[in-house]
Amino acid sequence: MNVLGRASSSWPIVLATMKRSFNTLRISPDPSLAHGIHVFHCPDQVGIVAKISECIASRGGNILVADIFVPHNKNVFYSRSEFVFDPIKWQRKQMNEDFLDLSKMFNAVKSLVRVPSVDPKYKIALLASKQDHCLVDLLHAWQDGKLPVQISSVISNHDRVGNTHVMRFLERHEIPYHYLSKSKEKNVEDEILGLVEDTDFLVLARYMQVLSGNFLKRYGKDVINIHHGLLPSFKGGNPSRQAFEAGVKLIGATTHFVTEELDGGPIIEQMVERVSHKDNLLSFIQKSENLEKQCLMKAIKSYCELRVLPYQHNRTVVF
Repeated sequence: MNVLGRASSSWPIVLATMKRSFNTLRISPDPSLAHGIHVFHCPDQVGIVAKISECIASRGGNILVADIFVPHNKNVFYSRSEFVFDPIKWQRKQMNEDFLDLSKMFNAVKSLVRVPSVDPKYKIALLASKQDHCLVDLLHAWQDGKLPVQISSVISNHDRVGNTHVMRFLERHEIPYHYLSKSKEKNVEDEILGLVEDTDFLVLARYMQVLSGNFLKRYGKDVINIHHGLLPSFKGGNPSRQAFEAGVKLIGATTHFVTEELDGGPIIEQMVERVSHKDNLLSFIQKSENLEKQCLMKAIKSYCELRVLPYQHNRTVVF
């Protein structure tokens, strides 16, 4: 939806700033300014954009980027705004109250604000099986400050020996590693729940075990999975072999939310790469693994930056 089509008389001031990049403010000569992100999901009606703008401007804030989506013939409104503000003039507690008033005004489904420099980083646990490529990529990105999360633990159904790259990394950074073997005598999902109860969301970094609907309900928060295939095609096991045997010309990776339906949750991110008759199964797998790493990383960053919102029954809006 074109923002201009929804503008009110108070909106041109905001439009003048919209084209500026959010990143440019990070080198702003004024270090006193903080960055905020606000997402809004509510029934559509006249005046929402103006009120969001007024809420931020009334506290001295300045909108840098505004993204809006209003589906055709659907009574629903989505927005994501990035803004700068003086944290002394607009304190964090007051900000929460202001946006809460806004959500009540428009009967919002979701109204969430985040100040990355002030708010705690999202706390996550990584679940992985034997393959290391996604796990290692996430760990190194976290170490380099490129992944805006706190990794509380790594949980696996694979017993990694101590003197390996992954285990040395985890020991050096004091990240606990939990090997949970499967047996008839114990419920692995109960053990996982005990380890992740204080996390904000979970990431399945090639965790080759199906989480039950009961687990998802008890955990009650988002679980993000990487699938080494371009969903909805090639669901289930060995999608690279499935794609190879189907003679596809494009392979892909899909990051999605986990639901009770196997590989059927709302899609967050997808990436593709061209292949040809010259490729063999090994090159399919190598290209697929590279896509998986990139696709999972981008999805996690999008999630942490409040870019992902639920849309309809099984879709997402990703700003």
